Amino acid sequence: MRTKAINPRKVSVITLGCSKNLVDSEDLITQLRGNDYEVEHDQWQGDAGIVVVNTCGFIDLAKEESINTILDYARLKTEGRLEKLYVTGCLSQRYKDNLEEEIPEVDAFFGTLELPGLLRTLQADYKAELVGERILTTPGHYAYIKIAEGCNRTCTFCAIPLMRGTHVSKSIEQIVTEARSQASRGVKELILISQELTYYGLDLYKKRALPDLLEALQQIDGIQWIRMQYLYPSKFPVEILDVIPRLNKVCRYIDIPLQHASDKVLKAMKRQITLSETRALIHLIREKVPGVAVRTTFIVGFPGETEEDFQQLMDFVTEMRFDRIGVFRYSHEEDTGAYTLADDVSDEEKIERSNRLMEVQQQISLELNQEKIGRIYKVLIDKKESGTYYGRTEFDSVEVDNEVLIDATENYCRLGDYCEVQIIDALEYDLIGKVVTVEN
Repeated sequence: MRTKAINPRKVSVITLGCSKNLVDSEDLITQLRGNDYEVEHDQWQGDAGIVVVNTCGFIDLAKEESINTILDYARLKTEGRLEKLYVTGCLSQRYKDNLEEEIPEVDAFFGTLELPGLLRTLQADYKAELVGERILTTPGHYAYIKIAEGCNRTCTFCAIPLMRGTHVSKSIEQIVTEARSQASRGVKELILISQELTYYGLDLYKKRALPDLLEALQQIDGIQWIRMQYLYPSKFPVEILDVIPRLNKVCRYIDIPLQHASDKVLKAMKRQITLSETRALIHLIREKVPGVAVRTTFIVGFPGETEEDFQQLMDFVTEMRFDRIGVFRYSHEEDTGAYTLADDVSDEEKIERSNRLMEVQQQISLELNQEKIGRIYKVLIDKKESGTYYGRTEFDSVEVDNEVLIDATENYCRLGDYCEVQIIDALEYDLIGKVVTVEN
């Protein structure tokens, strides 16, 4: 039964998955509002006549979440509470034919690069003048900037090239225009994203142009932090390490997914790097950028990973003492290079190895955080909840890293402001601080 009158000019955009998907949704929202649609994000208030689900298809858990979300809105449509349901994004790109057959309630499916087609279906014009004027769904003080689409790597566990295509860089001029626009609206932190930042510019400029891009973004008034996610380790452009200390707006933060530490597993993954080369690279990063925070991710349970391989990974994490790590359990994805291998590590063993690795990192993280007690850091205030401010240092990215917790009953900050904060206590994954001074 309807509880509200359906508004055929109102669209609810639901975003699943990574920050790259979020940027795609923001582009869609910007275009729809430019065509006089009313748009809500990540909520359905009961009166939107149209729902667009932007899906993720990265691993099994993400695919399951995407399918369940589509089914939830398909039921609403069947009940007469929606007029139209559209699906876009990575899952739709990869499994369009299967989804059309299995979920006929969906009016149309669109791939990752089919924004103009989706707009045409909604009887909306693609307005080129809105490119670079993206409406943010994040808090107004930080913005993700997608500098490239797709990936040319051939990692055997990864389905991203199947869903996002080959690497295509945006021009430096286009990125700078977008960044200036965001800065004029109050954005202070730019988070540069793509599947592979270090490849940036090879297609356009015939060289790795990330240092040139950083130099250009450094000149934008209002921007105080520039953060990079993610940097591929193989053939790492070491000139970036000379740029970071010289440009005061570039965060001393390296997000570099290493994925494993066993040469056998790295070779099977086609990571194009060895353990000794990886170790040397991390040492070089820390030598060239003193005080840098290094974040990485690992995969456990890859086909053929033995207990000996896993122990090598445990020993490597213990040795390198990374500031942050994330752990993924291997997902056997069809049409990837590893799909022909036997998925011979049980789900139970994958979970157990993941837990063991995170237990090691938990202790490392606690010890590293405790070393920060008494120090003063510049902290960007992201939000306030239940009497507590939540902020981040330059060494922490949004959602995935440490937060600095500040008692709002004893300190005053404004959301989106920078504060000088002294660390007074430390937990495994969070810092406790008190405000020393407030900046703008």
